Amino acid sequence: MTDVSSPESAGPRPAGVEAGAPAVPDLVVHGLRKTYGAPPVRALRGVDLTVRAGEFVALMGPSGSGKSTLLHLIAGLDRADEGTVALAGVRTEELGSARLARLRRRHVGLVFQFFHLIEHLSALENVALAALIAGARPAAATARARDLLDTLGLLDRAAERPAALSGGQRQRVAIARALANRPTLLLADEPTGALDSAGAAEVLELFSRLHRAGQTILMVTHSREVAGGAQRIVRMRDGRVVDDGTGPADDADPVDAGSVTLPVRTDALTGRPPSSASEGSWRASRGPS
Repeated sequence: MTDVSSPESAGPRPAGVEAGAPAVPDLVVHGLRKTYGAPPVRALRGVDLTVRAGEFVALMGPSGSGKSTLLHLIAGLDRADEGTVALAGVRTEELGSARLARLRRRHVGLVFQFFHLIEHLSALENVALAALIAGARPAAATARARDLLDTLGLLDRAAERPAALSGGQRQRVAIARALANRPTLLLADEPTGALDSAGAAEVLELFSRLHRAGQTILMVTHSREVAGGAQRIVRMRDGRVVDDGTGPADDADPVDAGSVTLPVRTDALTGRPPSSASEGSWRASRGPS
């Protein structure tokens, strides 16, 4: 399997970027503004944020500070009133709905607080469906799903529906689903918020493994303990970034949440090469973006 941080998994090089040029950040947000309703509620008031390839960034702030709104705009689930979002070097405000959806399917993985699994599908089917939507052929999608569930310790529960799983197990299935398309950027909105302490520790350990393997992660959390596992903490208040975490106080190494260390140039979760058949089918099914 290809590493999500490798050029092959990130898709074609953006126009105007030559081979050997400095790496394009996975995410660049500039001057983002968003207002809702009447009377108007200014959710974002000119947000700037850059997340470079391989960074693990935690986004913190009180309720109503704009964290989830920012994640939704980055993911292309909503449109900003002003400002720009560049994902994998592509300006999303310049894309129509269909092209934006294709960019999201190719480059973004989403993890939500309350899982949002499809209840009538098994764990395996939930994960495989995400790979199918991203363009994989059925055999490759199933192989990818089984591989992810195996690595997450859930292969023996692959046939179970979400209602038969614990909260921690459901969130691990949701994370596997988010990784099914080998995303450039993994977005997580309060991924431990609905879990007990044991389930939250499992998720943090998994995110730390992904980070060590080169996965780019932007995670919203209210928990200082969870944010402590990130490489950088960005703080928001009243729709603005008040601390981008680049100062000396936030340069500490990420918390080591487990003893597993994966090589950088492997699949960001499994750390091992695929069978030639499943990887070949996957590559063929994706084709040019």
